[in-house]
Amino acid sequence: MPMNFSTASAGTFVRMLSNLQAVMGKAEAYADERKFSPDNYVAMRLAPDMLPFSFQIQSSTDRAKLFLSRVSGVAAPTWADTEKTWAEVKARLQTGLDFARSIPAAQLDGTEDKLIPLKVRGEEVQWPAQKYLLENALPNFFFHVTTAYDILRHAGVPVGKRDFTG
Repeated sequence: MPMNFSTASAGTFVRMLSNLQAVMGKAEAYADERKFSPDNYVAMRLAPDMLPFSFQIQSSTDRAKLFLSRVSGVAAPTWADTEKTWAEVKARLQTGLDFARSIPAAQLDGTEDKLIPLKVRGEEVQWPAQKYLLENALPNFFFHVTTAYDILRHAGVPVGKRDFTG
């Protein structure tokens, strides 16, 4: 049975952001057990030239928000990208999840061929929504979700593949 477009898009965003939320819960418990502030995670990065954990959360929620708003026609909310504490990062993730959950399936299903104006490598293009999902939105989304997971795993948080995949 073919998967509908809302499940492939919003459903994937919700599932992975929810999984990331659960991983963050384990990170918070790990910090509590070891008597340090989870705020320490916020600025962590895997390499000196990579952006920090907070950026990964901002970017993953932005990728979901932008795809869903462009395809559904719902105005994209504006988020300031100013999260500096663990509580703020958690709230940002929840805000992203809430937005993804708010888009009705009926506003996504059947839009696979809808042309979406984008800027790709500085060039104005129009991609069908399905191409946008598969070649841009999901790869970028998964990159940032995976990097956020990897930062916490590298910091010693006891998580594994099942935590990532749900």
